[in-house]
Amino acid sequence: MRRSLRHILFFVALLAAVPAARAAEPVDLLLVLASDVSRSVDAQKFQLQRDGYAAALSDRRVLDAIRSGHNKRIAVQFVEWSGFGNQKVVIDWTLIDGTQAAQAFGDRLLELPRSFADRTSISGGIDFALAQFAHAPFTCERRTIDVSGDGTNNAGRDVTLARDEALVLGITINGLVILSETPLPWNPEHTNPPGGLANYYRNNVVGGPGAFVLEAKDFNSFGQAIIKKLIAEIADATPPR
Repeated sequence: MRRSLRHILFFVALLAAVPAARAAEPVDLLLVLASDVSRSVDAQKFQLQRDGYAAALSDRRVLDAIRSGHNKRIAVQFVEWSGFGNQKVVIDWTLIDGTQAAQAFGDRLLELPRSFADRTSISGGIDFALAQFAHAPFTCERRTIDVSGDGTNNAGRDVTLARDEALVLGITINGLVILSETPLPWNPEHTNPPGGLANYYRNNVVGGPGAFVLEAKDFNSFGQAIIKKLIAEIADATPPR
């Protein structure tokens, strides 16, 4: 009898020590920022992406768009991807509900080291980003993957297969292409495919309601493109041309 009582008291104490499960917090958007760090992305392009995303999240117009939502907050995760099997969560799911949270996210992003410098598996990046939604401690029907990159898919499976599987699950994929004035000597069509990289992204990478591709060639245009993109995604509208 005493032994049974001890067992009961033990389990009661154990349950008391476990915090009550919290319901997942609702947000207006679950957004994965998937950044290309393949070897065609030189130091300048790498810093372009890091600086651009850090600055854009703290931009007044982006914060105003966030505050205009029903829940007045979004959740963001930053991922870097390269060749097949080379993907990493740089900053895990973070609630952005105002200036302080946005600046803290940007500050962390600027401090963390680069993850890879391998081939370019856009499909691997999409697959990895897709899997992250299942681990988000927030709830939202609107889920978006932002893919920024400077070249075509040259590793892993066909990128259109990864895109189509994401679209079936109701996930939108948008693109931000980093233009290269000088093609790669060893593979010129990687960064400068026939018809242009933006057209390649439109045909093979992006998809979903209102999906779009923006172009950037320097810090100013990259930063402005990210701001337009974030505002459009938060407002669930296509950015102006």
